[in-house]
Amino acid sequence: MKIAVFASGTGSNFAAIIESIKSKKINNVEVVLLVSDRPDALAVRTAINESIPVFTFTAKDYPNKQAYEEEILEKVTQLEVDFIVLAGYMRLLGHVLLHAFDRKIINVHPSLLPAFAGKDAIGQALDYGVKVTGVTVHFVDEGMDTGPIIDQRAVTIDPKETRETLIKKIQEQEHKLLPEVIQRLANKEAVK
Repeated sequence: MKIAVFASGTGSNFAAIIESIKSKKINNVEVVLLVSDRPDALAVRTAINESIPVFTFTAKDYPNKQAYEEEILEKVTQLEVDFIVLAGYMRLLGHVLLHAFDRKIINVHPSLLPAFAGKDAIGQALDYGVKVTGVTVHFVDEGMDTGPIIDQRAVTIDPKETRETLIKKIQEQEHKLLPEVIQRLANKEAVK
């Protein structure tokens, strides 16, 4: 299965996918492209170091979302991508990619959706004072973190939890769950 990973930041989930492939925790999966809306993102450096092709863009250089998504679609089509994995990609996808990859785009989100959708889910959980949050991998649809849930992992919030300690706990679960879901997709196992 050929995947394209979309990332906007440090790329810790991207690195976890690569490491899972190298260590054979994920089999029959190849990352054939990294797409980033931030040419200076650490994920881009990781891809270059791993000899993975990269496509970067700056949204404001295009007249609209459709224009840059058409260019992305051309790249993923040329590379015969089977699935798109959003791993810290901070843009909502538009109809161009959603239509072409219906039920073939997944996202990892740092909460137990539907709770705390959108930006700063970790901060939302801390501010709200919940005792449990977690990680969700879901199919992507037109909404913000509203697509069908594939799998989730709970993370307990300790009474003296800080933002930094909670981020670490959530990332540990993301780095396990996302590769597991990718393997299930590669195995064509039933997912919701």
